[in-house]
Amino acid sequence: MLEFDFEAQCRSVFDNVKVILEESGSSWSKLLDVTVFLVDMKRDFHTYNSIYAEYFKDNLPCRTTVEISSLPTPIAIELKCIATID
Repeated sequence: MLEFDFEAQCRSVFDNVKVILEESGSSWSKLLDVTVFLVDMKRDFHTYNSIYAEYFKDNLPCRTTVEISSLPTPIAIELKCIATID
């Protein structure tokens, strides 16, 4: 990783989830529950929360945000999502 860009990581994770949902016969609007794991809540929560509000302005699934000590790759955010499927 050459440069830390948390905003880019958030957008990439959200965009990847959208693609996975659509390829699985679901969609962003069918998300029911989102668990967000952050490695640094104090540093990243404000940015994450702002971006989350952009992506979730029409659909408001249940949300849990948890700080964890690390992720298996050098990223700062991970999502666990539950959605319905057609």
